[in-house]
Amino acid sequence: MRFAFTEEQEALRATARAFLAEHSSSEQVRRAMQSELGFAPELWKTISAQLNWPAVSIPEDCGGLGLGDVELAALLEVMGEALLCAPFFSTVCLGANALRIAGSDAQKREWLPAIAEGRTLATLAAFEPDKNWSAAGIEAEAHRQGGDYLLTGRKRFVLDGYCADLLVVAARREGSRGDDGISLFTVPSEAQGVERRALPTLDQTRRLAEIELHGVRVPASARLGEEGSGAAALERILELAAIGLAAEQVGGAQRCLDLAVAHAKSRVQFGRPIGSFQAIQHRCADMMLRVESARSAAYYAACVAAENGPELARVASLAKAYCSDAYFQCAADSLQIHGGVGFTWEYDVQLHLKRAKWAESFLGDPAFHRERVARLIGL
Repeated sequence: MRFAFTEEQEALRATARAFLAEHSSSEQVRRAMQSELGFAPELWKTISAQLNWPAVSIPEDCGGLGLGDVELAALLEVMGEALLCAPFFSTVCLGANALRIAGSDAQKREWLPAIAEGRTLATLAAFEPDKNWSAAGIEAEAHRQGGDYLLTGRKRFVLDGYCADLLVVAARREGSRGDDGISLFTVPSEAQGVERRALPTLDQTRRLAEIELHGVRVPASARLGEEGSGAAALERILELAAIGLAAEQVGGAQRCLDLAVAHAKSRVQFGRPIGSFQAIQHRCADMMLRVESARSAAYYAACVAAENGPELARVASLAKAYCSDAYFQCAADSLQIHGGVGFTWEYDVQLHLKRAKWAESFLGDPAFHRERVARLIGL
């Protein structure tokens, strides 16, 4: 298994880093996160039309570039560095992956070309108010009525759910439990009976929504896969999303390290830069160790995903658990190195601390994923 990027992958990363340095600066991130949508529509149009980023992992026969999970992880790492405010993760890692994994050929042809072009924003509405990040925690119900389904329930923590055009909703057959009876449905966000509310969030660079389904009627053709057999597909969607989020966390942790080192070189105390003090050097060294270890975990998981390896479930949870811890600890250490100014609005380290805390819990916190790994290996 290769652990070095190809020339094409390095070119993708270099192009992304140069573009985001110009279009996702600290000032631009702050303007975007304070806007109504939480991102700049003009920037999203540029990302879609000129860079084709939403098309990265979509098959070529559906209008995409047909690249793999390694390329996607490489791109997400750079986005994490820049705290990009855009509906990329929700649309590509959640919505498009749900269609790619669980959808029929007809459903893929119906939705994926518009997603690849950036015209349709999609997301996954799977999680319930009790914050159980597994398929077994789904409580929303799908009632069969003739040739249609009526969807009823409440979804929380829906990433970019307030602005998404398409929702992939997870619901279960009435009376079913656990992984049994779960199905996925494509639901246009403007469908009758869909009620959306934006949720207040610690991390303003990421928007979450609560979605209530009041007897939303969808045709049988909106169901992804066989009725009641969607749990396995949902788990795979969440595993791939966890790997993508781990790659983002690596990028954020690297930026926290870079900010800490730059500040340690410029901040002078007792007549010398604080980076010359051994305590600061040791803290930076520990941060670098966490970043490199997290990078290895995320890259390995992306390679396994690209090869559809049998250990995907384990490595996805391992990557998410370790990268969550690494990002948050690096953000906290970077803030400590900055001292009192690290808490202030003017410095970016506080933005990374908030993103790290959000990413730590989204899709399952480290404790959840470590317990999942223990179950998978039979402990």
